[in-house]
Amino acid sequence: MIEAMLAEAWSALVANRLRSALTMLGMIIGVAAVILMLAIGGGVQKEVASSIAGLGSNMLIVTAGSGRQGGFMGGAGTGATLRLEDADLIQRLDHVVAVAPSTSLSAQVVAGPNNWATQITGAPPSWFTVQDWRPAEGRTYSDMEERAAARVALIGQSVADNLFGANDPMGQSVRIKGTSFSIIGIMAKRGQGFGGMDRDDIIVVPLTTALRQLQGNFFRRSIRTMSVSVDASENLDDVQQHATEALRRAHKLDRATPDDFTVTNLTAVTDTLSTTTAAISALLAAIGSISLVVGGIGIMNIMLVSVTERTREIGIRMAIGASRAAIRLQFLLEALMLSLLGCSIGVLIGTGGATAVSGVIGFDTSVTLFAVLVAFGVSATIGVFFGWYPATRAAKLSPIEALRS
Repeated sequence: MIEAMLAEAWSALVANRLRSALTMLGMIIGVAAVILMLAIGGGVQKEVASSIAGLGSNMLIVTAGSGRQGGFMGGAGTGATLRLEDADLIQRLDHVVAVAPSTSLSAQVVAGPNNWATQITGAPPSWFTVQDWRPAEGRTYSDMEERAAARVALIGQSVADNLFGANDPMGQSVRIKGTSFSIIGIMAKRGQGFGGMDRDDIIVVPLTTALRQLQGNFFRRSIRTMSVSVDASENLDDVQQHATEALRRAHKLDRATPDDFTVTNLTAVTDTLSTTTAAISALLAAIGSISLVVGGIGIMNIMLVSVTERTREIGIRMAIGASRAAIRLQFLLEALMLSLLGCSIGVLIGTGGATAVSGVIGFDTSVTLFAVLVAFGVSATIGVFFGWYPATRAAKLSPIEALRS
């Protein structure tokens, strides 16, 4: 019985192709919009999580600056307020596994006839462990090379490509601010971070070498950042509080003086950004779902027209024994078929749009199975909801009046 009703519903839709296509248009646009918005929102969440995870797990970041000096406020990283002694102080706190002080600067790097502007990071050997970033080729420098301020460097893949092209950089030299550095490693590729930042556009050198050779005498003991690795995520808040108190005492800041440093909990940042992006995704999906409601209203309108056009047919069905429930089911199936066909086309368009957008914005916007199932579930609900009234109206027709029409 159901197969016969489905076949008849399909025949009714095919008999009015243009009207059926226009009726499905609202569902197509609505589903495609929802699929696309969910894909973009999910892609943003993944990109944020990946970018922060690339900095390391169970991490605190201490940056110089964010203090008021001389009536002016400085942002994080703008002041020379952190020193190597501060890293030793943080290392002695409970639950701290490792501390990696670092400094960074932008410089034009020269290798033979080629040159490239990149980011130079000076860091101790512990930095590679804290950052969970190892060389894909070569080695890291040793503690002895760190203490001796050796002129060695590890380069990111982007630097290798731009300075050496197809040639092997291992054992070659680069000049940074007039100082020659020997390349001992090539860092594992990390790709783009959030906002399109190239995380492979970097050169890492020993911290002592950066302080003595690249930053100059005034900043010799000053650092810009400390990466603090904590033994467990549940201890991050305690370590953050104790680190703040210890640094304030070391910097001799009274209660009225704001911090001249910033301690950032990456886990808290991740949670905040995830919550924000999830809310934005839900908002975008809600905006897109307005089209679904409009599509549902269109289905109801067309089904009411169909009931009016087929009044005599309904009367004949009832006269030969069709029940009111069978009449209602017939029109419900037609509404449901319209809705699900529109949903199917919308899913295809939304998936194609997500693939196209992924190439434009530079990160993954793949459509999940969950989003597709939700789209079909919502479409089926809308089809039944907006098809119920026309179907019920058809079922309530009097057979005699229907035959007279």
